[in-house]
Amino acid sequence: MRRGCRTTIGLALGAVLAFAEAAYVLLTLPALAVPSARRRVFAGARLLAEVERARLARYLRNENSADYGGRRALEYLAVRCVVGGLGAGVFVLILWGAVSGLVMASQFFSGAPIGGGDPIGDDHDWYDLPAVFLLGLLLIFIAVQGLIGVATLDRRVAHRFLGPSEQDLLRRRVSQLATSRAEVIEAVNDERRRIERDLHDGVQQRLVALGMVLGRALRSKDPEHRGELVRQAHDESQQALQDLREVTWRVYPIALDSGGLEVALESLAERSSVPVTLDYALPERPGAAVETVAYFVASEAVTNAIKHAGASRIGISVTGDETMVTVRITDDGAGGAQASGGGLSGLARRVAAVDGVFTVDSPAGGPTTIEAELPCA
Repeated sequence: MRRGCRTTIGLALGAVLAFAEAAYVLLTLPALAVPSARRRVFAGARLLAEVERARLARYLRNENSADYGGRRALEYLAVRCVVGGLGAGVFVLILWGAVSGLVMASQFFSGAPIGGGDPIGDDHDWYDLPAVFLLGLLLIFIAVQGLIGVATLDRRVAHRFLGPSEQDLLRRRVSQLATSRAEVIEAVNDERRRIERDLHDGVQQRLVALGMVLGRALRSKDPEHRGELVRQAHDESQQALQDLREVTWRVYPIALDSGGLEVALESLAERSSVPVTLDYALPERPGAAVETVAYFVASEAVTNAIKHAGASRIGISVTGDETMVTVRITDDGAGGAQASGGGLSGLARRVAAVDGVFTVDSPAGGPTTIEAELPCA
């Protein structure tokens, strides 16, 4: 009921505005022939269009873009005044019907003939009241359907004219794709440089240390000392294998192919030095591209929480449906993370590459929440 009243008020305001819009369009059409006056005409049209946009948003719950020019605003007003005129006609019919109903009701209770004719009491006037009642119900139904139709037209006309055209949307989409492609290339290059740095500073250094320990073992004359060096070499080899495994997981975890996102995230939680809770609630397995981005968002967020935020607990939540996957990572660390930071900016580029939305909420002192919304279609 509240929604219906709000919509009716909005349509009534639209009916009143239609007369002002029609007058503006008719009065300013001759001015379009003067080049110097067009800008002022378009500016006035945009002002009226903004009033309409605010009316639609408040009363009809219809949001429209403000990204349109004065010419499109004038075109919108030219069509909108016709729709508003239809709404005004519906309201006139409703008012006429309401007045007629009150007149007939007063005639019935006063004993006068309903709508004129023979007085009540003749043999054929018993059907007057049911006939008028049924006719009133029919008129109410037609009036309600008329208001619904005007509201639908109002929304469609605004959607058609307010906002960028299809050509503008296409150009913007091409620009977005070109930008995202460049960002993906940059993110891949950053990831390659980081992998190379990890190999050079981690695995390579351990292999050098392993070679040195083995060399000392070969030169040692003491069997006990040689055995101790061999044990050190064994420990170094195990650590080198662990570092190499970490690097390969950062390149691409094989668990994504074999078990999917849930198994990969479970492995991530098991390998973490900080307790990680996983809440996975996807009805079906998403595509490979979405799984890859979701995993790396979670992996990088967990790594940042451990290294930079000093978190003691981390939570990973994966929810969604057939059209959208939402990955949310929370931690109780120090906070202060910025989406423009080194690691997080790379994640933002990864998410943007699949038309996703990446947000970071990390006030000073924590907690930190990192969320990625990834479309599946």
